[in-house]
Amino acid sequence: MEKVLLLHSSTEGQTIKILHYIKEELRDSCECELQDLHSLPAVDFSQYDRVLIGASVRYGHLNKKLYQFITQNQQQLELHKVGFFCVNLTARKEGKNTPETSVYMRKFLQKSLWQPKILAVFAGALRYPRYNWFDRTMIRFIMKMTGGETDTAKEVEYTDWDKVSLFAAQFKRF
Repeated sequence: MEKVLLLHSSTEGQTIKILHYIKEELRDSCECELQDLHSLPAVDFSQYDRVLIGASVRYGHLNKKLYQFITQNQQQLELHKVGFFCVNLTARKEGKNTPETSVYMRKFLQKSLWQPKILAVFAGALRYPRYNWFDRTMIRFIMKMTGGETDTAKEVEYTDWDKVSLFAAQFKRF
């Protein structure tokens, strides 16, 4: 059975939820381990058959610790089977939900020293009641500007789980 490391750089938890879903999709053929890449001192990629990194976009940016992790592990990332996906609310819109059309994925690929060979972009979740006042206000403003949900009493999950399943299958074959 293959051993897979699932790493996350998550803010609100939707990236972790997606990785748990992928873990379930892979359970028959892979032993998966889920870790927070922000808290890992080091990773020995040779202990795994493949690695998947999921990262969330917050206020238009991926976490700086993701880029630090990539810099510290660039050689291992290049030598092993490692995939990457990002999660953002803009991906809820058609035409902004693929690696080729996502502004966040394009920014990542320009900024990152590592160029993953398998990529995906998933829509996240809007969890107004869970946000603090500042985040709720800012996210509502952004959603108003982009034609999204503005009712702060709502929680909306935009993740396309069929798309996640297809990516999990692609990752398994990669």
